[in-house]
Amino acid sequence: MAPDPLALLMDGTAEVVPEGELADKLALGRPLRVKLGLDPTASHVTLGWAVVLHKLRQFQDAGHVAVLIVGDFTARVGDPSGKSETRPRLDKDVVKAYGERLLEQFGLILSNERLEVRYNSEWLERMDMEAMLRLTASYTVARMLERDDFAARYADGRPISIMEFMYPLLQGYDSVAVEADIELGGTDQLFNLLVGRELQRSWDQAPQVAMTMPLLEGLDGVQKMSQSLGNYVGITEPPDEMFGKLMRIPDELIGKYLWLAAWRPGDEVAGVESALADGSLRANDQKRAMARMVVDLYHGPGAGERAEEGFNRVHRDRELPEVVPDVAIPDGAAEDGVVWLPRLLVTLDLASSNGEARRLIEQGGVRLDDEPVTDPSYEAPREELAGKVLQVGRRWFGRLA
Repeated sequence: MAPDPLALLMDGTAEVVPEGELADKLALGRPLRVKLGLDPTASHVTLGWAVVLHKLRQFQDAGHVAVLIVGDFTARVGDPSGKSETRPRLDKDVVKAYGERLLEQFGLILSNERLEVRYNSEWLERMDMEAMLRLTASYTVARMLERDDFAARYADGRPISIMEFMYPLLQGYDSVAVEADIELGGTDQLFNLLVGRELQRSWDQAPQVAMTMPLLEGLDGVQKMSQSLGNYVGITEPPDEMFGKLMRIPDELIGKYLWLAAWRPGDEVAGVESALADGSLRANDQKRAMARMVVDLYHGPGAGERAEEGFNRVHRDRELPEVVPDVAIPDGAAEDGVVWLPRLLVTLDLASSNGEARRLIEQGGVRLDDEPVTDPSYEAPREELAGKVLQVGRRWFGRLA
């Protein structure tokens, strides 16, 4: 029996609002326009972002149109979702560079068929004052303050800028601009998605269905996976690095990672969780199996097994990898011929910022020729570093050249 299209698309979702309207949309008998907006605020697509991207791919495979909105304008405003403080604005050129890098990675999950890529600067930058006033008149301050993070900050007397109030309106207007039938997002995006429904009504459009996906906790097992927190796995990271990071997740998240990162069926995940609970399955064995699946998903069949072998050599056998690749010291890492170690980690994409690089060093996560470097101010002439083996964490090795 062929799977029920509605059940397939509902599988794994956290909430669909309103649920009954999804069936109505599917009954229209035409390809639906399924919107996903992602702000390019960092350089990697993480396994957390991949959760909603895989759901968008399911809609593509079912014959619908994926409308991927690169929020090059909204990224400059900053999404306040879940934030306790006003977040800084990003520079336009930084956002553009991030967007270009992310689009390459989206192609690892999404199909080029039935894909429409739009930048929301197309319509948001062209808005004049009259259009902006119409937009702001479509929603009330009282409704905006129903949002949990805004309500908490208002009650505590912490600042909320008018610009932050604008973010849900701008993201919601994206749905008007592309005439979305469905919008996808994480559970932290539900408020923004529902604003889109209201704005579509104001523009005499049929309101979209809001569909949210669960958030994936990062390697710390506590907070949402985030590049700014350093608790992430990027889908383009080398297989050895990806496998090693996945082996760090808490045991209680094995089932969730099987479900949301390896995309295993719900009944299979339930069976694994039951076996882990009664002791018939060892957590370490299943974590390894999960890590192999995820690596295979992004690097091809067999990549996970090879990454596991490398992991065993480094962690169980305490050996260097069979092959330590030569890694050129980027020009941007040196100033007047001197390399500052945190800047080197950033230019090699081993840390997302100088601050994260400093933390890695202070925590003993960086070695040169197997000697730990714990001073975040460490610097050395470029020629002195050439030929040394740089190790970051337990999985990344490179011979500097």
